[in-house]
Amino acid sequence: MHISEGVLSLPVLASGGIVTVIGTTLGLKTLDSEKLISVALLSSVFFIASLIHIPIGPSSAHLIMSGLMGLILGWAAFPAILTGLLLQAVLFQYGGLTVIGVNTATMALPAVACHYMFRPLLKKNFFSMSLGAFLCGAVSIALSAILTSAALSFTDESFTSVAKMIVYGHIPIMIIEGFICASAYGFLQKVKPEMLLVTQ
Repeated sequence: MHISEGVLSLPVLASGGIVTVIGTTLGLKTLDSEKLISVALLSSVFFIASLIHIPIGPSSAHLIMSGLMGLILGWAAFPAILTGLLLQAVLFQYGGLTVIGVNTATMALPAVACHYMFRPLLKKNFFSMSLGAFLCGAVSIALSAILTSAALSFTDESFTSVAKMIVYGHIPIMIIEGFICASAYGFLQKVKPEMLLVTQ
């Protein structure tokens, strides 16, 4: 869900940059030796999953895994996503350095929001856990699509039709990510449960 360089207005770029600086600062404050490995692993997963792009106007659709990152990392999802985006911008010219603040904010902010919305469901029965993980994966993509669309719409009203297309184009991604997040969380609970305790 990268927005390309040269598309957004200066106020939108500045707003995204401020949100990313605040979120990354909060995320770095939560990092410790136990969480660092999880951050590195999930940042790598994010980097690899989002390499396959399907162009949608000035943006693109691809797997993000932000829901899983938010579920496990909380605020640390900000530095994890920022690192992945920075490497993609430098190595593959995806998105770009001038829009890295907005791109990070549109992916990491929903991840953190879903962490707080759905993590309580994970502490109940198996069905509740699966539902919470699914919703975290799906809703994080939905919110990211909405924020990306808002960034484009606030830049220029002529982007409104493209913004709608971004939201509609990500509906299949929402469902896929929901199932991936639920499956990955269930798998980690069986084989590496200590990884899920980093934000509890």
